[in-house]
Amino acid sequence: MKVSLLVATALFIHSAETVMAQQAGKPEDTEVWEPVPKVVTPGPSSTAAPSDALILFDGKNLDQWVSTEDRATPAKWTVAGGLMTVNKTAGNIETKRSFTNYQLHLEWRVPANISGTGQARGNSGLFLASIGKGDLGYELQILDSYNNKTYVNGMAGSIYKQIIPLANPTRKPGEWQTYDVIWTAPTFAAGGAVQTPARVTVLFNGVLVQNNVTLAGPTVYIGKPAYQSHGAAPIKLQSHGDKSEPLSFRNIWIRELPAASQ
Repeated sequence: MKVSLLVATALFIHSAETVMAQQAGKPEDTEVWEPVPKVVTPGPSSTAAPSDALILFDGKNLDQWVSTEDRATPAKWTVAGGLMTVNKTAGNIETKRSFTNYQLHLEWRVPANISGTGQARGNSGLFLASIGKGDLGYELQILDSYNNKTYVNGMAGSIYKQIIPLANPTRKPGEWQTYDVIWTAPTFAAGGAVQTPARVTVLFNGVLVQNNVTLAGPTVYIGKPAYQSHGAAPIKLQSHGDKSEPLSFRNIWIRELPAASQ
């Protein structure tokens, strides 16, 4: 009993001394004044581009995009009525510029007259980093997941074949869907070993579906993913080979972000 009392007394005294030491300082001791964050003017709505964003598609042209198969060739998807629509005969397209860490906003729509089932219904993909021709890269799945059953690591909002989304907030075909993405690119040592894996946060129609998840590597259709060293990379949109009606996109913008350690 005496030992317990002594211990309790010692702890009380230590706590009191800690509080007194904290109170002995000044509020100014814990105030940080620099560096001052830059001023960014937000858009008029939560989906509008802020002042420091790069506009990747504003409904007018595909000046920021090229063919994935031949980066010297301009993108050949259809632009009409302020929308960009997949041309399934032209293949994937990707951005002219390459990026590392970023905030991305993208809006997509499955046509109201969509046909097919499962993965053959309104299929496309947003590759957060394109690391080569075809479907090489890290894919955030785009799919009609409104009353359309498929494997859950292949539904809209999934990191394809890797990470199941936390929820399914898909709107019905004919309505616009939004993706807001925070992408942290992987980093590699000089010899090619992974220093830090890729991470991503995704809000799908304003609902959190990927919460700073860690990727096991780029997307693969068969087998397990594995990293290969790369640097900054374009962002890619997929022209999927299924026979369903093509998707459309609008209002795509990006904000480049500093490295995680900065």
